[in-house]
Amino acid sequence: MEVSSIAKDKDLFINEQIRAKEVMVIGPNGEQLGIKPIKDALTLASYAGFDLVLINPKGVPPVCKIMDYNRYKYDQKKKQKENMKRQREANLDVKEYRLSVSIDVHDFNTRVTNASKYLKKGHKVKVTVRFKGREMAHTNLGKDVLLRFAEATKDISTIEQEPKLDGRFMTMMLAPIKEK
Repeated sequence: MEVSSIAKDKDLFINEQIRAKEVMVIGPNGEQLGIKPIKDALTLASYAGFDLVLINPKGVPPVCKIMDYNRYKYDQKKKQKENMKRQREANLDVKEYRLSVSIDVHDFNTRVTNASKYLKKGHKVKVTVRFKGREMAHTNLGKDVLLRFAEATKDISTIEQEPKLDGRFMTMMLAPIKEK
């Protein structure tokens, strides 16, 4: 039985906190030492220089493992921090910037500047062009605006999703460049 399969309880019973009369003992290397009285199990753990930890209190008899409990708690905290880090990376925000086919140069530059700040923080940017009326006949102009936006931010971003027409909207996704 590995340490990772141990119950995820916050406080496991250790050493004298265990109230069972007999326990199934698992050694520090995962070998089964058999069913032992609790006093013998505590003696084995103290000779090995480790703690006796109750990992399955519902078993018949309850299952205990000889291990370094402080090291186990340290490893669990480390795993939890790593999982939180991965979760934060997965939950990055997506900011949407809407442009039009006939956007002015200054408005365009302002949106590029704001998107650049957001990309530098590590977030993704969704750039959208909305076509109104007769602009639907000239979707290539909207695609040009999106590609110009991507060109303006090419030093800090890559195109994750090419410009794609969906109804009256053409969208493109930009992702920040991963630093090595």
